[in-house]
Amino acid sequence: MSAFRGLRAYLQSKATFSEEEFAFMERLFRPVALRAGDVLQRAGEVATHAAFVAEGCLRSYVIDGKGKEHIVQFAPENWWLADAASLMTGTPSQYFIDAVEDSSLLLIDPPSHLRIVEQIPGYATAFQTGLQKHAAAKDLRIVSALATSAEERYQEFLRTYPSIALRVPQWMLASYLGVSPETLSRIRKSLSRK
Repeated sequence: MSAFRGLRAYLQSKATFSEEEFAFMERLFRPVALRAGDVLQRAGEVATHAAFVAEGCLRSYVIDGKGKEHIVQFAPENWWLADAASLMTGTPSQYFIDAVEDSSLLLIDPPSHLRIVEQIPGYATAFQTGLQKHAAAKDLRIVSALATSAEERYQEFLRTYPSIALRVPQWMLASYLGVSPETLSRIRKSLSRK
């Protein structure tokens, strides 16, 4: 399946588009294939594109002063991933983005994205809805990190993202949850006994 067919199916689930609109959009996206472990963006670089994940899975993460990774987000199929602040301001990103699995992406730069938003109302609506859902999910993640136990965060992750939990290594899931791999192993063992 071509990467654009994946984006097309995703967009058609959100709004109605003409063939001319799809043809216009397809010209503005750049397909990119990454192998597992390939880096799309490094911290310290200015972000130049947003990525739509047609196949595979990406992760964004930061590395603290002690060299420890902290995963901020996973992005499987039909998800978007970008450092919006870096894209908007032109300042260096604090995030690394790499492929957890072999991945097929569509990249779009800010000027091209703006052209689509200005010229295709269905895309603008889908984009606005996506931003609202993303903001709500981020708010829930912050509250969860502040107010719930590691076990509760793990169970919520399994409920919300069951397919991701099966696709990423345990150490990555532990990083996302803010616990050590050993703690996650104990949580999983404890839950398996219940």
